[in-house]
Amino acid sequence: MAKSEETFFSKLFSSLFQSSDPEAKKKKKLRAIAKDLSKTKYHFYKNDEVLPQMAKLFYEIYKAVFPAQVMFNSIENPNALKYMVVNYALSEQQHQIAESLTKESIQAKAQGVPIEQLTQAVQTQLGNFLSAFDAEHISQIDLTYRNLLIFKSFCTYDFFFFLKKFDSTLREGEFNSIPKFEKINAEYIAEDLKDFVTVAKPVIEVADWSSLMKLFKTAKGSEPINPTVWNKITVKLRSIISTQTFDLMLKLITKNPDYYTEYSLTEEPIVDAYLDKIKQEAENTLTQLQTAQKNSQIDNYLNQIFGTTDVVRLRNYTDSASAPFERKNLGKFLYAGPINYYKAFLLDYIKKDLREFADLVLIRGTWSNQSLSSPMSNAYNALLESTEKINKFDENIAEDGEIGIKLKTHLPRAERDRDARGIISTLLNDINEEAKTICIDATKNLVAIAKVLKPLMEDYAKPKGDLIINWRELDKFADHPIKQLGTDVYKHIYLFVSLMQNCFTQK
Repeated sequence: MAKSEETFFSKLFSSLFQSSDPEAKKKKKLRAIAKDLSKTKYHFYKNDEVLPQMAKLFYEIYKAVFPAQVMFNSIENPNALKYMVVNYALSEQQHQIAESLTKESIQAKAQGVPIEQLTQAVQTQLGNFLSAFDAEHISQIDLTYRNLLIFKSFCTYDFFFFLKKFDSTLREGEFNSIPKFEKINAEYIAEDLKDFVTVAKPVIEVADWSSLMKLFKTAKGSEPINPTVWNKITVKLRSIISTQTFDLMLKLITKNPDYYTEYSLTEEPIVDAYLDKIKQEAENTLTQLQTAQKNSQIDNYLNQIFGTTDVVRLRNYTDSASAPFERKNLGKFLYAGPINYYKAFLLDYIKKDLREFADLVLIRGTWSNQSLSSPMSNAYNALLESTEKINKFDENIAEDGEIGIKLKTHLPRAERDRDARGIISTLLNDINEEAKTICIDATKNLVAIAKVLKPLMEDYAKPKGDLIINWRELDKFADHPIKQLGTDVYKHIYLFVSLMQNCFTQK
């Protein structure tokens, strides 16, 4: 019989009498896998048991990586490694710029530089710093960090837990005595081996570890593992993994001939987050300095106008009354300061000094052209009418007020009820808008009066007035010298308008 005919009939008989039982097919595959495993030079497994040779290999790796394991486990800040990688990649000039953009550096410069000039300088430095990170530079930094995570995952693998299954007397971190490893049932380490393969396979994908070791040398003063020893470990891992020894073992241990260890490489861009942190710290520091300057200016204006910085004249729309809403992150009374300042100014100056001056020039004054008095008259009357608006506004927020009842009703439910939160948010927004409108309208009216006041004082100084023709007659009715009274009113209006501008610029 020809050889080809013999092969044909052999295959034919084989196909006719071959078992179709899935279990039988699986066993046949497993036998073939066991045969393949026996041909590798790494004899870690035999007859459903893992041999001491494998424990010895893991023990040598454990000894080598233990200092790195201790180092990584001691790092509490999860972002520390990211910053270490980015800082290592910075040039000397970039380091200097980054240092100049820290909170401490900016605050120190603020002692001798005007805030506007400092802001411009910081923004220029920040722009130069950010522009230095091109795509290639960022890609290299991200790659270094990826390799660092691979190294960290491998070094922090729980070798001790794995090895203690081979020698129960083993002590963590002690390498003075030689362990007595025994063979064990392979099922005991199935999950541990799976975990190890997921951290070992990425290691062999890194072609060059020298740059990472240089990073540790620069940042930490020494490498967490001897580079020569680490290279030997990677060579050994590459050899074992290339023979599929671990995968073949796991197929047999799990009795799954199709088992394959899945793993992934962590790709986490870190440069953007680092740059955002630098940018946010610089910008936040500038904002804090600007706010502090604004607060200082506001306090200065309050002291000049009222002689104190504690100016509260409303009962309900105040910073203290805003606290319950702030504690629940519902919002706040945004304009409690400005509207209380205005209420105080209304009572202390508008209804006293300004009223005295207005009564003189608007009621007793004879204007050369009556239309010239209209802007001041309209603005003054609007200021007086705002008294009722403020009082009604504040009364509505009281606990028994129209809005206050709604706030009191929904506040207890706000933490657990989305609708209640929405209602309070809407109410607070409406309240704040009304307070803002009152303050802005008042400021506009005061500006309108100031625009008339200044030429009036200049007109008063003339031998014969062009705007008001009976100044000398008005002197007889004045309780205070008109020039001094008008100058004081103008000064306080100027201070108050400046106060409002600072308050609303800060908002």
